[in-house]
Amino acid sequence: MITIIAAAGENNELGKNNDLVWHLPDDFKRFKQITTGHHIIMGRKTFESFPKPLPNRTHIVITRNKNYKKDGAVVIHSMEEALKIVKNDDQPFIIGGGEIYKIGMEYADKIELTKVHGKFEADTFFPEIPQNKWTLLSEIYHPVDDKHNFAFTYQTWVRR
Repeated sequence: MITIIAAAGENNELGKNNDLVWHLPDDFKRFKQITTGHHIIMGRKTFESFPKPLPNRTHIVITRNKNYKKDGAVVIHSMEEALKIVKNDDQPFIIGGGEIYKIGMEYADKIELTKVHGKFEADTFFPEIPQNKWTLLSEIYHPVDDKHNFAFTYQTWVRR
């Protein structure tokens, strides 16, 4: 089962200048809990936005640059290559960015989306989820609190 995992604002905003536009500690914890021990598929810019590779995950980085090499990453050049590498993982994740999410939508079986309740200035966006192809399975609301400036809802979508 291939799962897309993302956090997006009310207008599908993902980030600006290769960074997130919010800080949600509980969402980071959930991301870590869900993805640890699995392959995570991402674009080069997403990989480079990390201070260092995320622990206990295999980083699969998709780039057009045939000369790109980075410690801590398996570098490949297409989603098809990525899916061959992760075929023995029962739960690989597509973690971004915007272009990789668009490509990944046709391969994914599930979407774990954190919908951040706010509107943000952004330059990268999550693709629209086609309602005729996906069913919203569950929602869990998280209110604003002392650690979170924005309310958000964890949504789980499954392909029809």
